[in-house]
Amino acid sequence: MSDKTVITCALNGVLTDPKQHHVPVTPEEMAREAKAAFDAGASVMHIHLRQQAPNKGHLPSWEVGVSREIQQAIREACPGVIINHTTGTSGPNYSGALDCVRETKPEMAACNAGSLNYLKVKSDNTWAWPPMMFDNAVEKVQDYLDVMKDADTIPEFECFDVGIVRCVGMYRQTGMYSGPLEYNFVMGVASGMPADPELLPILLKLKLPEAHWQVTAIGRAEIWPLHQRCADLGGHLRTGLEDTFYQPDGAKVTSNGQLIESIATCARNAGREIASPAEARQIFGIRH
Repeated sequence: MSDKTVITCALNGVLTDPKQHHVPVTPEEMAREAKAAFDAGASVMHIHLRQQAPNKGHLPSWEVGVSREIQQAIREACPGVIINHTTGTSGPNYSGALDCVRETKPEMAACNAGSLNYLKVKSDNTWAWPPMMFDNAVEKVQDYLDVMKDADTIPEFECFDVGIVRCVGMYRQTGMYSGPLEYNFVMGVASGMPADPELLPILLKLKLPEAHWQVTAIGRAEIWPLHQRCADLGGHLRTGLEDTFYQPDGAKVTSNGQLIESIATCARNAGREIASPAEARQIFGIRH
């Protein structure tokens, strides 16, 4: 088990509405929230892009210029920080996501490693949103991996279910990818893996032995035992306003910094130190 824990802050996400929640949208807001998370111990900032026009901040953007401005603002606020860029898209057109990675060359980027029926049912037994497919066919995964290789960007393999974890090994086996391995076990999506700490030992058996790993825990206060178990088992840690708005005691937060302070406590409870940005770069094998 590594003594050092790399903490990732997922600053804003794709679904959170800035009119309802305190999620950052503009470069200035992203930099301010990143600085709060950075000061609390986060070395990696996972970013989503939003449209910058007035009253459009709840909508996603794939403008390369927006990506550049946000990354520059975060880097100026957080010296040495690692950028982890979103790439998640549904449907046949994902050229914007490829362009953002190709043109801005972030140190890391999400690589959704398999498809998922993205579902949720409300308490009245109706769909929370129209049932949708989060489609990540092998050909799409390969397109992302090719662009990331050219950009010298390390993919973070997002795994929403057990079978997707196993797919990552097949990508390695068939030569689709041969670089440093980083798994992200996404737990808490209603139609994916539950946020259950007892699942972690099974997932660790299924990942490739040499790979780094972390957990994205989606939910409310009930997710924090999962974070602690992740820290205890040697995983890296992630939280942020993309994943939750709630502290372990159920209190609602207004800033990413508050969540990072809590997840850093999980690391310390496990007897582990928080990795600096330079140490995180060395752990993940980042070359630029």
